[in-house]
Amino acid sequence: MVPHYNLKRTWEKLVLAAWAIVAIENPSDVRVISSRGTGQQAVLKFAAATKATTIAGLFTPGTFTNQIQAAFREPQLLMVTEPRADHQPLKEASYVNLPTIALCITDSPLCYMDSAIPCNNKGAHSVGLMWMLAWEVLRMCGPISREHPWEVMPDLYFYRDPEEVEKEGQAAAEKAVTKEEIQGERTATAPEFTAAQSEVADWSEVVRLPSVPIQQFPTEDWRAQLATEDWSAAPTVQATEWGGATTEWS
Repeated sequence: MVPHYNLKRTWEKLVLAAWAIVAIENPSDVRVISSRGTGQQAVLKFAAATKATTIAGLFTPGTFTNQIQAAFREPQLLMVTEPRADHQPLKEASYVNLPTIALCITDSPLCYMDSAIPCNNKGAHSVGLMWMLAWEVLRMCGPISREHPWEVMPDLYFYRDPEEVEKEGQAAAEKAVTKEEIQGERTATAPEFTAAQSEVADWSEVVRLPSVPIQQFPTEDWRAQLATEDWSAAPTVQATEWGGATTEWS
């Protein structure tokens, strides 16, 4: 069965949690905990934005109750992302009358809990609801307003698989190495091209071609030759005798 949520109620609970966080005078007295991997990125970014104290990972038993251990703390507000996984800090908070806030799904236990924000706390992207909570806290404190968008993107609060992040890093490194190799090849071939160009003579200079000896021909006066010849005179060639010894045609 797919759970259904009333977004209006989720927003009301979100604003109530923001007012509770803003009411704490010292932001470092707000303790945000997530032992589940899908919520660690969100609590770290939330703590960086609101100056709260975070525990991303294993919670040491006795942190709120055992005064003789080095990790003992006395916060004024506790917030968790998964009531089942973070049952130990919720139980210890009930011993010291510590108010608690939790992101809850439909099957989450409500024991030792003062305020529950309904959402799908098992989804990698749903825990990004902490971005809206951080934005509302900062708006109430005064650094930002509703008229101007917050420059921090919600994607930074989403959980990302470390293997995928590592693969993306390797792909980016390989791409950078390939780009450097291509640039190196281009810079290596550039001097050769420049050297080849330097051998070319200056095009503005006059190119001198090798001289070829000109053959001398005898000069004759064509006009004198034409004058000596009489084109109107009868031909001197005698007709050949075809039928007899006479040279007369008639």
